[in-house]
Amino acid sequence: MPGPPAERPSAAVPAADDPAADGSGAAVFADLDQRPVSEHVDVYEAEHARLERELRTIDQL
Repeated sequence: MPGPPAERPSAAVPAADDPAADGSGAAVFADLDQRPVSEHVDVYEAEHARLERELRTIDQL
């Protein structure tokens, strides 16, 4: 039976204005399957907040 997964440093969730975020959110989720499940909620919440900010700008177009 395999042991517990090896500890690895937690990657920070990219900020909405991070150049790695391509606007589609794809970069944010690119390595999600490699992250511990305990980090998934933070990633999804950060992307949800980014999408909410983007949606608030629609009326300004």
